Amino acid sequence: MDTEARDATAGDVADWWATSISRMEPGVLELRGIPVQDLIGSHGFVATIWLLVRGTSPTPQEAALLEAAMVASVDHGPQAPSIAIARMTATCGVGLNNAMASGVNALGDSHGGAGQQCVELLSEIVEGESGGLDLADATARVVAEHRARSRYLPGFGHRFHPVDPRRAPLLALVDAAVEDGVVAGRHIRAARAVETLLNEGRAKPVPMNIDGATAVIYAELGFAPPLARGLFVLSRSVGILAHAWEETNSGRRNKGPMPTSILPTHR
Repeated sequence: MDTEARDATAGDVADWWATSISRMEPGVLELRGIPVQDLIGSHGFVATIWLLVRGTSPTPQEAALLEAAMVASVDHGPQAPSIAIARMTATCGVGLNNAMASGVNALGDSHGGAGQQCVELLSEIVEGESGGLDLADATARVVAEHRARSRYLPGFGHRFHPVDPRRAPLLALVDAAVEDGVVAGRHIRAARAVETLLNEGRAKPVPMNIDGATAVIYAELGFAPPLARGLFVLSRSVGILAHAWEETNSGRRNKGPMPTSILPTHR
C-alpha cells in the first residue's frame, strides 16, 4: 500500500480539492464568500461569471461591457464548424449535452482562438509602448513578428463580412467606457493602430472583426488572454444550444455535412 495513501488524514483529503471559488456544507453554499441566496436576484449571469473567475464583483459598467462582448459572439450561423457539428450530432440521438459538447470541442486555435490570440497581440503592443516605444513603432514591431509566424493576424479581416457588423457598436461602447473612466483605453488604441497599419496603401480595407473587438473589451477589462477563449466558448455555447435544439426538433436522423444528393469527389 502506498505510504502517502496509507497516512492520508481527513484534512489531507479535504485539501485535495481546496478552492477559493466555492464553499459547500450542509445548508450552506457560498460563491467567493457570498451566500448564493444573496446572489440570486441581485447578480446577473455575466456578473456572476466575473465573480467566479476573477474573485470580485464587477461594477455595473464593467458588467455591461462584458455582456455586450458575450452577446455579440453567441452565434454566426451553421457555416461555423462548431454550430454545424452540434446540429449533426443532435440528429444522431445522443442528446443535447453531447451535441453541445461536440460543438464546443470544435472551438480551437483556428475556430474560437482568435480572441485569445488578439489579446496577446494587443498586450504585446501595450507592453512595448510601456517600455518606451511610441505606439506606431510598437505596433509595427509586434505585427511584423506575428506575420513572420503566420499570414493570419488574429482579430482583423473576415471571410464573409467586408465590415463585421458587430465591430462598430462594440468599439463605440469601449470608447464610451474610456470617456467615463471605466477602462484605460490602451488596448483599443493599440487595436486601431494595428488597423491603420494594415490598411496603409490598400485599396481593399482589412477592418477589425468580432474577435478583435471582443479582444479589446476582454483586455481592457483585465482578463488574461486564455480567459478570452473561455469567455468566447461560454458565449458561443448559447448559439450551439439553440441550433442543437432546433435540429433536435427537425425530425431528421443522421444528418450529414451535405445533402444526400451530393456525394464527395473521389480522387
